[in-house]
Amino acid sequence: MMLSLGAWAQQYDTDFVQTRIMKVSGKTTTMEGHITFDGEDQLTMNYSDPEGEYFIIDGNQVKINLLKKKADLDAEKVPAVKLQRATLLNCLKGNWEEAATDNNAETTISEQDGYQTVYINAKGHGKTPRGGYSSVELTYRLSDHLVTRMVLEELTGVKNIYELK
Repeated sequence: MMLSLGAWAQQYDTDFVQTRIMKVSGKTTTMEGHITFDGEDQLTMNYSDPEGEYFIIDGNQVKINLLKKKADLDAEKVPAVKLQRATLLNCLKGNWEEAATDNNAETTISEQDGYQTVYINAKGHGKTPRGGYSSVELTYRLSDHLVTRMVLEELTGVKNIYELK
C-alpha cells in the first residue's frame, strides 16, 4: 500500500552529510553538518565541514554562507529562490505533491523494507520553472515519516544528495 504522507509537518534535529556533484566538471564535494527544522518555515543547516558555513531559511529570508558564496535574500523578491525554498520545505514536511506541482513535475512512488521513495521528475525540457529542479528523489522512513535521504538535481545539472542520520 502506497502512503501519501501529505503535509505532515515534521521536526528535525539531526546530523547530515551532503554530497554535491557538479555534472559539467565531475567535481564532487562532501560536506557535513547539523540540521534543525521546526516543521513550518524555520530551517537551519550549520556545517561542521566546512566549519562556519550555513544555509538558513527564516520565514521568507534565505541566508547562505556556503562554498565561498554569501547572500541574504528575500524569497518573495527572487522567484527562483522562492521556488527552491518552497520545494525544500515541502520535501521535509512530506508534502511532495506540492513540490511536484511547483516544479511542473510528475511523481512515481515505490515502497520497500519500511521506506517509501518518491521520485519527482520534470515533465520535459523547458517546462520546469526557472530555479526549479529537474528531478527530486525523497526517501521517507515509514515508521516515523521522516526524510532520510533527499536528492535534488538542479536544471544546471548540479546534484545535491542529503543523507539525514
